Amino acid sequence: MTEPPARVNRISTGRFLLCPLMVILLAVFANPCTAGPYPRENAVVRAVRKVGPAVVNISSQQEVQARANPFSRFGMDPFFDSFFRDFFEPGLQRRYQRTSLGSGVIISGDRGFILTNAHVISKGATITVVLQDEREFPARVVGADQDSDLAVLRIESDQPLPSIEMGDSEDLMIGETIIAIGNPFGFSHTVTTGVISALHRSIRSEDQVLHDFIQTDASINPGNSGGPLLNINGELIGINTAIYAKAQGIGFAIPINTARRIVSDLIRHGEVVLPWIGLQVQELEQRVAAYMNLEEKNGLLVRSVEPRSPAESADVRVGDVLLSVGGRPLLSRADYTAAVRRYEAGDRIEMTLWRKGRRQTALVSAAEYPRQRAAALAFRLLGVQVSPLTESLRSRYDIRGREGVVIFRIDPDSYLAQIGAAPGDLIQQIDDIAVAAVDDFEKAVVKYRLKSSVVVRLQRAGQGYYITVRL
Repeated sequence: MTEPPARVNRISTGRFLLCPLMVILLAVFANPCTAGPYPRENAVVRAVRKVGPAVVNISSQQEVQARANPFSRFGMDPFFDSFFRDFFEPGLQRRYQRTSLGSGVIISGDRGFILTNAHVISKGATITVVLQDEREFPARVVGADQDSDLAVLRIESDQPLPSIEMGDSEDLMIGETIIAIGNPFGFSHTVTTGVISALHRSIRSEDQVLHDFIQTDASINPGNSGGPLLNINGELIGINTAIYAKAQGIGFAIPINTARRIVSDLIRHGEVVLPWIGLQVQELEQRVAAYMNLEEKNGLLVRSVEPRSPAESADVRVGDVLLSVGGRPLLSRADYTAAVRRYEAGDRIEMTLWRKGRRQTALVSAAEYPRQRAAALAFRLLGVQVSPLTESLRSRYDIRGREGVVIFRIDPDSYLAQIGAAPGDLIQQIDDIAVAAVDDFEKAVVKYRLKSSVVVRLQRAGQGYYITVRL
């Protein structure tokens, strides 16, 4: 009578032994990433999966003309290139499309806004955006800022677009893990990882020094430009923008808090609008610092304060030493410009000053620059007053150019006067702004007022000259 229960026990024991094994096998086959002693789906994998759909490939095309050498295919000496250039018809041209590739990231799926680098799209006549799911869209430029190397594009879609979550670049830690995603060499969605190597770096591009960069050892190759730099949670903390050509393992990204302010201006105005402080500063000489009993090596001397400006209202005075703006120490005029660019009209900016042997704090309420002051600003910075190009002025000065503004008054002590500029000369361009009217001229002067120098194109008797003018 006891045998049947014993058999039941053996069967029950077998069932209990089989159940855990089946659970384990089902778990492994259901999620192969959990197989093995360690989980393979780590934070990096989750961040890339989360952000990947918002990272885009950007291609821009530009038509280029080159004089064709009909005998180049026969391997002739390069000397003959100059021969054909001199003696063949100038109309013998070859047209081809030059394509540049870069990356970008969708920052607003609802409105179709994409953040990228300005140099990625700067020379493109047509711009195409490709998403991770291979959807393609023509894009238009909302605004671009060469000084910060940032641009905003927009695409139109009938279907929802993914977007990225913004992070905070003010609390970054040196050594923390970061992730870069981009499209190097045209390959889609290449992921590299590394750490933050340094903060607040300055790098030199072809013609300017850029400030306040995140430095990383994550591999950032051509085509990564404009792509996102992420923290371990998949939040956007920077825009990959440059490679240091003289070393390996050094890449740079624009902090997202810096980009956020610039993006706001580009979307609202199509350009970056510098807030008005009303200060002109210059580098501090060591003998002046010693005379003022300055405790620190950094600082800029306040050279002038505009009347009725935000700086004057905050009691900033000529002769003060400006030590920091928003907590950031100042060593050069470029540092001051970079610090001011982080703010917009309406912001209250804390400035630390050195006056009469002690520190003081000034709270400056930034404002928009009054355009009615632009003419006086131009005379102070460039030493010229300009007028629209009228027929009477054309006849009076025998002006041959068709576009530009006419110099009708010039300060004899100004740099332009010293190199020979005179009334009747045309100003046709200031840096990258073409000057066709007085409004263009004033807009350029206001925009570039904090730069150390600008390039001015002058025309006289049909000849154009590019002149670098220190401000």
